[in-house]
Amino acid sequence: MEESIRKAFELSAPSVRQVPALSLAYLGDAVYELVVRTVLLEQEGGKNGALHHRTLPYVSAVGQARMAQGLLPELTEEEQAVYRRGKNAKPEHGAKSASAQEYHMATGLEALIGSLYLEGKTDRILELIRKGMAYAAGKD
Repeated sequence: MEESIRKAFELSAPSVRQVPALSLAYLGDAVYELVVRTVLLEQEGGKNGALHHRTLPYVSAVGQARMAQGLLPELTEEEQAVYRRGKNAKPEHGAKSASAQEYHMATGLEALIGSLYLEGKTDRILELIRKGMAYAAGKD
């Protein structure tokens, strides 16, 4: 999809290393949520309210932190470096329902997904989210 967006708006691919970590996380959050919402809609269907409640364990900072922790051993060295870059970024605020550590871990995961998205590595994003959803939901 990122390639189609670039073509439609005549954009060039940015150097991921030049994009600030929190900007990667901003983008990664949207990509992650789109994938999770698509999966849950297709798997479970239901009304919007029910879908929203089923989505929460996956998109919360706590769920994303669990996912990050479970996936960390499976990340390449380059992916781990992007994750750490995002995790160590200094956001202006934190999550209300998560510890600072969980919020930073979630930010690292989002930065990784944003980086993979900008690099056109959609298959890797889907692989990580597919494997990580069990961790996020506490079913590991």
